[in-house]
Amino acid sequence: MSDDPRDGKYSRDQEDERERLDRHWNELLQELRLAQTGTQILFAFLLSIAFTDRFQDADVFTHDVYAATLIASALAMGLFLAPVSFHRIVFQRRLRDRMIPIAHHLATAGLVFLLIAICGGVLLAIDVVLSRTIALVTVAVIVTWFISFWYLLPVYVRRTGEAEE
Repeated sequence: MSDDPRDGKYSRDQEDERERLDRHWNELLQELRLAQTGTQILFAFLLSIAFTDRFQDADVFTHDVYAATLIASALAMGLFLAPVSFHRIVFQRRLRDRMIPIAHHLATAGLVFLLIAICGGVLLAIDVVLSRTIALVTVAVIVTWFISFWYLLPVYVRRTGEAEE
């Protein structure tokens, strides 16, 4: 096994527990920065469309999808921000070993709600310009696409990586 960290196969024995926790925390923070920004933009957009005349005249289905999408977006944003609050409360208490797994689960749950919010936003937009059937089929394809690239591909890579070890 190579000792060069750039090749992605350096020995885990080279870093101590504190360095490993710091690395995991920093990686998680970078991921959360990206997810938070997109979620906040989506949330702001959703808040603004509720007050348009065209939306007021929309049918019950559109209002229901909108409500579910707005709630999913708010929940995603809350879950992505939760590790920040968690960190502020446990800061300098030497609890990083407990904080990181919890923050991981919060971020993972946030991704599920973000997936729902993105698909709801797409459904709202496509339903305006195409038929509802086409909008629903399009969203089903998008859900499949997200699940494939967000979950199935990483699980496949993880399993093949474990098999190589």
